Amino acid sequence: YVLEYLSEHFRITLFYYNPNISPEKEYRFRVDEVKRLISQMPCAREVSFVESDYDTDRFYAVAKGLETENEGGTRCFRCYRLRLEKTAEYAAEHGFDYFTTTLSISPYKNAEKLNTIGEELSEMYGVKHLSSDFKKKNGYKRSIELSKEYDLYRQDYCGCEFSKAD
Repeated sequence: YVLEYLSEHFRITLFYYNPNISPEKEYRFRVDEVKRLISQMPCAREVSFVESDYDTDRFYAVAKGLETENEGGTRCFRCYRLRLEKTAEYAAEHGFDYFTTTLSISPYKNAEKLNTIGEELSEMYGVKHLSSDFKKKNGYKRSIELSKEYDLYRQDYCGCEFSKAD
């Protein structure tokens, strides 16, 4: 849904940075699913795809000491920051006008916290943050419809080993 919605307003570069996803086989599968979607979805054919490094050490460093915390707390907020900061950094280095995240499509992700982090990083990196809560206005519902239409894999955990255990 996020691609469908944003492609009406922007040229999109999808920057894929998910060092939290475990195991690597799951990470690779998700990368392939995104690439497949981009190739099949008419509005996404103009989307550029950039895969960043799969640096799990950085994720484990920010999660250290929070391994037993429930999903949706400080560990997740640190993960949001890690991923958004890498995105903001990439956007600044490559002259993008905006950066955002698709994470707010999930009913399990805290859009207010994501936007707060995004605004802080916008100040740091000098790139505008596109605040969003993509699940609203039937965004999540539309994402489910599109998932069925494109036979997308829908995982039942965010990706990190801690959320999978939770």
